[in-house]
Amino acid sequence: MVVLAASVVNKSGKVLVSRQFVDMSSIRIEGLLAAFPKLVGMGKQHTYVETENVRYVYQPIEALYLLLVTNKQSNILEDIETLRMLSKIVPEYSYSLDEEGIGQSAFELIFAFDEVISLGHKENVTVAQVKQYCEMESHEEKLHKLVMQSKINETKDVMKRKANEIDKSKIERSRGDSKGGFMSLQSMSSGRIESNIMDMAISSAGLNTDVESFSIKPKVRPPSSATAPKGSGMQLAKKSQRTNQFLESLKAEGEMIVEDVQPKFGQTRSVAPPLTDPVTLTVEEKLSVTLKRDGGISNFDVQGTLSLQILNQEDGLIQVQIEHGGNPGVIFKTHPNMNKELFSNQNILGLKDPNRPFPTGQAGDAGVGLLRWRMQSNDESMVPLSISCWPTVSGNETYVSLEYEASSMFDLRNIVISIPLPALREAPAVRQIDGEWRYDSRNSVFEWSILLIDNSNRNGSMEFVLPPADTSAFFPISVAFSATSTYSDLKIANVIPLSGGPSPKYSQRVQLVAENYQVV
Repeated sequence: MVVLAASVVNKSGKVLVSRQFVDMSSIRIEGLLAAFPKLVGMGKQHTYVETENVRYVYQPIEALYLLLVTNKQSNILEDIETLRMLSKIVPEYSYSLDEEGIGQSAFELIFAFDEVISLGHKENVTVAQVKQYCEMESHEEKLHKLVMQSKINETKDVMKRKANEIDKSKIERSRGDSKGGFMSLQSMSSGRIESNIMDMAISSAGLNTDVESFSIKPKVRPPSSATAPKGSGMQLAKKSQRTNQFLESLKAEGEMIVEDVQPKFGQTRSVAPPLTDPVTLTVEEKLSVTLKRDGGISNFDVQGTLSLQILNQEDGLIQVQIEHGGNPGVIFKTHPNMNKELFSNQNILGLKDPNRPFPTGQAGDAGVGLLRWRMQSNDESMVPLSISCWPTVSGNETYVSLEYEASSMFDLRNIVISIPLPALREAPAVRQIDGEWRYDSRNSVFEWSILLIDNSNRNGSMEFVLPPADTSAFFPISVAFSATSTYSDLKIANVIPLSGGPSPKYSQRVQLVAENYQVV
C-alpha cells in the first residue's frame, strides 16, 4: 500500500489541507484533487472512486471530505483503516469541522498526518500516541533554557553584590565627610523622610491590588553614639539611585523606613519576591487530600518545612526562636544538626555547635531545612475546601452541577478546579458560574477559577451542559489553591545573634499549597 496524499477538501474541490508522502509535483496533486468532486455524487454507496492511475478513498465529515489518494495496487482494507484513523485525528486538532477551523489548525493536522503515515505506509499508532508524539518536549531545549537561566541568575547575583559594595563604600564615605561639615545628618534625614512621604503618596494613588502576603519585621539598629555636626544645607537627590543611597544611610543610622511594594496587575500565581533581607525564613506546608465523590475523606496529609536562607556570611551565627499554635496533631522533627534539647525546652532552633555558622547561599537557593512537621487526620472538618459534583443525564444532554464549600480556617487564593470531560467538538455551555471558566480542548479539561475565597464567598456553584456522557467521566476532579496561613500556625518570634550586637534584619514567608488535592 502506498498513500500518495492525504487531504481535506470541501465539496466544490477547494483544497484546505494536503500532505504528500511521495515525490509529486504541485501541478499533479492539484489536478488530482480538482478532478475528485467530478467523480463523486453519482448515487453510488461506496466511499472510493478509481481512475486509470489512482484510487480515491474518502469519507464525508460534515460539509467537507477527508480524502486519501493512493495507487491502484494498494490494499483497500488498509486504506480504509488509515482513513478511519485520520477521521479520528481531525476532530482532535480542529475546534470546528469547517473551512475556518481546518485552516487555523492546518499545521497541527499536517504534523499529525505525518505521525500516522510515513513514506506512504501506515504506522501502527493510536490517537493517544499521536497526541503524545506531537506534544513531545525537547530535553535539549529544556537543558539549554536551564543553563541560560542559571547564567542570568548568576549575573544578577554578581550585580547585586557589586551594588551592595558600592552602597556600603558611599555610606562610609558620607560618614567620613560629615566630620568636616560637608552635610548635616539632620538635613539628610528630613530630606529623605520628605522624599519617602512623596513616594508613598504617589504609590497610594495607584491600583489597590492584593499583594503576596509575607510579613517583614525590620529590626532597628541602635543609633550611633557619634553626633554629626551641623552642615551648611541640604543636597537634593537628582536620580532614583541617589534616593536609594539616602535610604540606606537612614537605615544604617537607625531610621525605620517603610518600603512600598507595588503589586503586579493580573498576577494569578504565587511568585516569591526576590530576597533583599540578610535573613529569610520560609514556612511552607504542602497539603495532600483525597475526597470521595459521595462524601467523606480517604486521605488527609500535611507536610511542612521551615527553611533558612542567609545572604551574608557574617549573619550566619544566629538562633531562631519560633512560636506555634500547639496543635496536638502536628508532629515536629528537627534537623540532625539541631540542638533537640534547646528546641524542646525553649522552642529555639540552633546548631549543636554554637560556634558553627549556618551555611549561606544565593538568592535563588532553596535554603537550609531546619524543621519538618507532619499532620494526618480523618476528620472531614479539617478539609479547607469541599467539592460536590452532580452530573445528570436528561435526554440528549448532560447537566453537570458543581458546588464548593470553604472552611472558615483559611482565606484561599488562586483556586483552580479542573474537571475532566469526554472528547468534545465544542466547549460546554455554561449556564451559571461564580467566578471564571476556561475550556482546554487539547486536554479536554474544564477549569473553574476563583481569585479569592474569604468570608464574602465561602460557598459557590456553577452549572454547564454538554452532550450525553458517562457520569464517571467527570472524575477525578483536581483542585489547586494557596493560602497565607498554615495548620501548624508556626511563626518566627525572634532571630538571636550569637556573636553579639544587634539582631540582623529578617523576613518570614508563610504559605500553604495544595500539592495533591482530588475528588475521586
